[in-house]
Formats: sequence, C-alpha cells, structure tokens
Amino acid sequence: MICLGIESSCDETSVAIVKNGREVLANVVSTQIPIHKKFGGVVPEIASRKHLTNIAFVVKEALDNAKLDFKDIDYIGVTYGPGLIGALLVGVAYAKSLAYALNIPIVPTHHIEGHIAANYLTYESLKPPFMALVVSGGHTHLINVKDYTDFEIIGKTRDDAVGEAFDKVARVLGLPYPGGPEVSKLAREGEFTYKLPKTKFDNYDFSFSGIKTAVINIAHKEGESLKREDLACSFEETVTDELVDTCIKAMKDLNINKVVLAGGVSANLVLRDKLLKATKNRDYECFLPDLKYCTDNAAMIASAAHYNYVCGKSFDIKDKLDLNAIANLKIGE
Repeated sequence: MICLGIESSCDETSVAIVKNGREVLANVVSTQIPIHKKFGGVVPEIASRKHLTNIAFVVKEALDNAKLDFKDIDYIGVTYGPGLIGALLVGVAYAKSLAYALNIPIVPTHHIEGHIAANYLTYESLKPPFMALVVSGGHTHLINVKDYTDFEIIGKTRDDAVGEAFDKVARVLGLPYPGGPEVSKLAREGEFTYKLPKTKFDNYDFSFSGIKTAVINIAHKEGESLKREDLACSFEETVTDELVDTCIKAMKDLNINKVVLAGGVSANLVLRDKLLKATKNRDYECFLPDLKYCTDNAAMIASAAHYNYVCGKSFDIKDKLDLNAIANLKIGE
C-alpha cells in the first residue's frame, strides 16, 4: 500500500511517498527557516502563506522523485494537529481536495504520533511496545506506546517544552533562530561550570521554566563578563540529564526495556549519547531516529498514517467533509 503523506504543522511544507509504512520512496521538505530567521522565530501568518504557495510544487516533486503518478497512490495521510492552525489548514484542505478528486481514503494523523513513527523508518524490525521520549519545540512527553495506535501519556512538561527552553536560552545568549542547534554549537566550546536547577517530581513530569529563568538571571547579572559558552554547556547538560534520568526511572518502574527518542530535539547529540549510554548500562534497547527524520517531515506522517489505516482509522472524505485541523490536538484523540 502506498501513502502520500502531507505535513504542514509549522514552518516546513513536506510531502512524502511511503510504501507499507516503512519504505520511503520520496520525502521532500521545503523549509522556511531562512524566511523566519530575521524575525527570530516563526511568524504564523507568513508560514501559512508560504505553505499555500509551496504545497502543489512539493507534491509534484515528491511524485517525480518516487517516479509515480496520482493513480499509484492508495490513500493520503495528513497532519491535522497539533500545530499552527493556519499552517495545518493548508495541508488538511489540500489533502481533502486531493482525496476527493482521486476518490481514495484519507487518514488524519497526529503530529506527535508521526514523530514516534519516524523510528519505524530507521529500524525496519522495530515494533511496540516501548517507551517514547518525545522532545520538541512544543512537546516534552513520556509515552507508553502499547501498540501502533495505542498511546498512554505517563509524563509531560508542566510548563515550557524542552525545545522552547532551548530557543529562549538562545535569545538570551544572543544566538540566531533556530535556537536549539545554535545553543548546542556554542556549548561544544564551553564547560559545565554553572550549577543550574533541576526539577524532580513524584511522578514522571518535567519542568524547564526554572532553569530558563536561572539562565536569564545569570546572563543579566554577569553582563559582559558572562562566559556564554559555559552557560550554554551547563544548560544543555542539565536539561539532558533531567530528560534521561526521568525516562530511565519511568522505564524501570513500569518494567519497560525498550525506548525510542522522537521529536525535533532528538537530533541533539548530547541527548542521544546520554540516552544510549544510560540504556546500555541497564541492558535496555535504545532506538534513535535517523537525523533526517528528527525534524518535521511527511515521511513520518505517512508511516504513522499507515498503521492508522491498517487499524481502520481511514475514511472516505465524501462522508466527512467537515474534517478540520485542531491546533491543540491531544495524542490518542
């Protein structure tokens, strides 16, 4: 079965062609980073307009790369939440019109389920159950993945997502957008010299507002004498420790011996290295998505859509023309 996947939840217009949920025939990503860089972050209205002008061209490029035509597509998977509502609407509207015109099923797909499914593209034999540590600009979740379409959130951030914290720290340190990679780049030049707060709860939740505030206060207090590279290093080391420690504790308590990393921050090399070492020390299995599948892309959406399709979660768009984007869609809904 061949799926055409569409992802437009933020500032990437992406279309992919994926066979049977695992074999990527094409994955085209048109990024808007250069456009939003001068604003220091994503401007929702601009993002929506760029999706509108890009999407038809990206669809054509994906089909050309896969050497396929519309008649070869069996169903369409599309991100319908969560994300920026205007950006999501472009992808959903295009997917609906395409499914209607081709008379094929449509599979509305959760963005975070897509990030988890990115691991299926990297590891052909990977199967649930496993723990998923989801780390991105909008989410920090620990999810018990019981089956391909059965998700239980067992921990989440109580305030900032970890990617959001990276971006805010980047601004304080005078680094350009996107902030996460820039903080990591600067951190490689520094040392872990600042003691920053690490939050611990009785459950498996996270909090990053405290460390973000601590970084801001240190930067303002030290002014020009601030060693930016040391503060960046200390921040990265502290937040990655919190993520890995909480994840390992949850795995131990719930007797889960397999974990996957997912989301845009899964590209962070310090986090990847720490999770690998922590799981290896306990004889747990650790799966890290290929770097090209860490950031937003349609291949991961097509993969997740495949398993929803297999489980009967597709439908004829003519029976559900009111399908809409949901900006704050919860996983499992």
